[in-house]
Amino acid sequence: MTWITTIAYEAATGKLRKLYDRVTGPDNNVDNIMMAHSLRPHSMEGHMAIYKYVLHHSGNTIPKWFLECLGVWVSALNGCDYCVEHHFGGMRRLVGDDARADAIRAAIEARDVAGAPLEPRERLAMDYARVLTEDPSALTEAHVQGLRDAGWEDGEILEINQVSSYFSYANRTVLGLGVNTEGDIIGLSPNNSDDPNDWNHS
Repeated sequence: MTWITTIAYEAATGKLRKLYDRVTGPDNNVDNIMMAHSLRPHSMEGHMAIYKYVLHHSGNTIPKWFLECLGVWVSALNGCDYCVEHHFGGMRRLVGDDARADAIRAAIEARDVAGAPLEPRERLAMDYARVLTEDPSALTEAHVQGLRDAGWEDGEILEINQVSSYFSYANRTVLGLGVNTEGDIIGLSPNNSDDPNDWNHS
């Protein structure tokens, strides 16, 4: 599950048990990425809050499927198979077209965003996420202006930035602690975007 000690749902007490109860999926399943925080519940609480607010909040205007797409892309660039599998599952469900979702994933795996069935401005956002992930100091104001010129509003550019940044954090949590998918239910997410305090995974 991870390279460090974790506390199972059944053994959790106090604050940890309360947090687990907020993030559980079917049969009290807790994703291993969250369980990795079990020795420090406060960091789990912080992680879940930023994840929920950045990716699953009703204040976002970019479609959630594309935010998930950015997450899959950043995770692939970082070599984080755990996050690729989880978030591709979510993206595929949200796209609602398995052939299109699979074609996007194939393009991501080939590092060929230009060949993905995406709109030009979505490809530009993917390129921004790539630079932010691989060489963040190379970004300039011209990159942001390019996103504006392609039709993204500044609030949406912030969403692209925050989702891309979050996934690099999540990827490093997973890769640095040896988190794997054993026992996880792939593709669950806190789908109630209208309530930022509802972390339940479904």
